[in-house]
Amino acid sequence: MTSLKRFQTALDHKQPDRPPMDFGATAVTGMNVTTVHRLRQALLGEKDYRVKVIEPYQMLGEIDTKLAEALGVDVVGVMGPRTMFGFENKDFKPLRLFDGTDVLVPGQFNITTDDKGDWYIYPEGDTSIAPSGHMPKDGFYFDAICRQEPIDEDNLDVQDNLEEFGPLPAEVVDFMAASARAAGTAGKGAILSVPGSAFGDIALVPAMWMRHTKGIRDVQEWYMATAANRDHVCAIFEKQCEIALGNLAVLAKALGDNVQVAFTTGTDFGTQNGLFISPKAYRDLFQPFHKQINAFIHNNTNWKPFIHSCGAVVGLIPDFIESGFEVLNPVQCSACGMDAQKLKDAYGERLTFWGGAVDTQRTLPFGTAQQVYDEVRGRIDIFGKNGGFVFNAIHNIQAMVPIENVLAMFKAYRDSSN
Repeated sequence: MTSLKRFQTALDHKQPDRPPMDFGATAVTGMNVTTVHRLRQALLGEKDYRVKVIEPYQMLGEIDTKLAEALGVDVVGVMGPRTMFGFENKDFKPLRLFDGTDVLVPGQFNITTDDKGDWYIYPEGDTSIAPSGHMPKDGFYFDAICRQEPIDEDNLDVQDNLEEFGPLPAEVVDFMAASARAAGTAGKGAILSVPGSAFGDIALVPAMWMRHTKGIRDVQEWYMATAANRDHVCAIFEKQCEIALGNLAVLAKALGDNVQVAFTTGTDFGTQNGLFISPKAYRDLFQPFHKQINAFIHNNTNWKPFIHSCGAVVGLIPDFIESGFEVLNPVQCSACGMDAQKLKDAYGERLTFWGGAVDTQRTLPFGTAQQVYDEVRGRIDIFGKNGGFVFNAIHNIQAMVPIENVLAMFKAYRDSSN
């Protein structure tokens, strides 16, 4: 099978020759750049090769074409040209990370250092304004810096939290269309990361890419606002949804069937031990907008809507399906109630499970290579039966994971396919 055929077969809940694989197609299915570096060295050598950081917020490394072919990756990503800090992935320059790994970063990846050795990164690379990200010395990724200006809760303005949303510029649409065409030409599956369709995604609320922020940008303030200022948040979502639907209409026409899956939301609704939101609150505040976005996708494209939601979300899966989602990620089997076999038995005919192949909290970073191998083989046996499975870890693979464990994961995948 070609990668595209394999991917489409799995999405259609039919048995492919092997489960399609994704690493690097989205901001939630990749690897930390140091892990990519060590994996590439183990598989391909090329000791002087520097991996590109293509998502600087999480410091994700590029899975370049040569590495993707060595791994057997079937799916590529269709994303916009700018990073979470507002600068483009171009004009790469060298940087040595705290652990000594030599990488390449975008030209506007400009950092300053404080007296403790911590790094600060800036919107659009502009060091003349306040930083929007902070990496502690010896760290591996950035945390968002809250830059919320004083707000008057009695006079909140919906437009303040809508500044980042608007019609996609023609050059961005062209960039994404070119990426989708390239995937089709290469015979790969493609997943579109839809701009502006994630309602209340806490990773996006601080708006690290914006030079100045207005409105509710503090993480705690935002979460409280969903209850204390529900109508205000709903009004933000209504306008955001209107803009997103307009952009989807443009993207549907420009990308067509070169895309098979649309990643529309990364809002987390689960914690390690339970739901982060009640089903009633989800149905009241989020589901109406999810339904509108997914209905447009179903009515105007052949794409399958994809939801990323970490944690113990088993109690919301029926609502996700009712909302029109057909793909669930990251399938956090380490969370309460997220047993792989039970998920497959209950929802395997209606959902494609994208992820879940290995526990990135415990087994992959702290287990033995044999434990990793055994867990991956077991998950593939469960999720891969009758299709409906895309092979990926549970969220991004972090730094400092033993490379022998990463190699064991891929060996288990190859052996199961044989």
